[in-house]
Amino acid sequence: MPTPRPRRFVSLAALAVLVAGGCAPTSDDHEIIRNEAGDPLVSTFSIVAVDTTTGEIGVAVQSKFPNVRFMVPTVVAGVGAVATQSFARLAYGPEGIAMMAEGATAEEALRISMRNDPDTGARQVGMVDAHGNAATFTGADAFAWRGGRVGGSDAIATPGVVAVGHGYAAQGNILVSQETVDAIAETFEASTGTLAQRLTAALVAGGRAGGDKRGEQSAALVVHRKGAGYDGSDVIVDISVYDHPTPLAELERLVALNDLYFTDSDPADMIEVTPAIARELQEIWIARDFQYDGPADGVVDAEFQRILTDYMGWENYDLRIDEVANVDLAAGETLRIDPEVLADIRDVFREGRYR
Repeated sequence: MPTPRPRRFVSLAALAVLVAGGCAPTSDDHEIIRNEAGDPLVSTFSIVAVDTTTGEIGVAVQSKFPNVRFMVPTVVAGVGAVATQSFARLAYGPEGIAMMAEGATAEEALRISMRNDPDTGARQVGMVDAHGNAATFTGADAFAWRGGRVGGSDAIATPGVVAVGHGYAAQGNILVSQETVDAIAETFEASTGTLAQRLTAALVAGGRAGGDKRGEQSAALVVHRKGAGYDGSDVIVDISVYDHPTPLAELERLVALNDLYFTDSDPADMIEVTPAIARELQEIWIARDFQYDGPADGVVDAEFQRILTDYMGWENYDLRIDEVANVDLAAGETLRIDPEVLADIRDVFREGRYR
C-alpha cells in the first residue's frame, strides 16, 4: 500500500499581496478601502465557535473582499479562535490566541487586546476560547448594518459594548440587516453534526438571509482539534475560497470534498464489496490501465483487496484505506468499502475526471 502523503486542500491557494498605505485592486476592479492607519475594510460576516465535547474549534467567514482566509480567522487547537474584521487589525488574532493560551478567557483576551488598539471604534472582533467562553465587539464607527450575537443570548450586541456568552460569537458589518447574524446564530444552535458542518450551515444561512450589502467574493472555514487532522496534525479543515462569484456555494462544495478526502470512514456505514461491485471496479481498473490485467470476474480475494487499497491511495482516499486494508479475508472477514468512496470512484470514471 502506498505511504499516505500529507496534502492541503484549498481553492485557488495563494496569498493576497496587500499594498501598504494604498489600495490594491480586486478581481472586479473595486478598490480595497483603507482607513488612515492603512487597515483594510473587510465587509464581512463570521462566526467563531467551539464544541467543548469534541474539542473542535474554528471560524467560518464570508466577505466582499478577496482572500478573506488571510485576513480574518486565527485558530489554535485547544486554545481559541479569533475573527477580526471591519477595518481589520490583524494583531487581534495572535494577541488573543497568546492570552488565551496563558489562561485568559475570550472576554479577557479581547478587552486586553483592545487596550493596544487606538481605533477600537472601527473594529469588529469575535473570540471564543477552548472552554466555551465567547465574546464579540463591534465598534460604533463600523459601517451599518453592524452587530453581533453570542451563545446563550437572544440580544443583539450593542455597538461599542463587549458582549459575552458561551459556545460561539457571530458578527457582521455592512450587512443588509440584522437578519444575517440572527440566521447565523439560530442555524448554528439548531444544527447537528461536526463543528465544520454546523459552521458551514450557519454561514450559508447568513448569506441567504441577506449577507453583505456589497455582495460576495471570498469565504473561508478553519477548524482545528488536537491530533485529529491528517497524519496527526491539528487541522481538520482549512479551506479558502480566494475569489469566486458564489463563494458560499463553493465553500459547501469544498467542505464536502474535505469530508471525503480528510475524514475517516465510519465502520457502521461500510457496505460489502459484492461480486457485482468488484466486477465494476475491475472494469474501471482495466479501462484506466491500473495494475490489473485479469478478467472482470468479480472475484473478491487477497489480490483484489491489495489492488483496491493501492487504487484508493492513488486516488487520494488515504484516510479511508485502513477499513479496507485491515480486513482479514483469510479469517473469513468480509471486505467492505465506504459508499462515499465508491460513489466518488464511479463519478470520477463516468465523468472522465482523470488522465
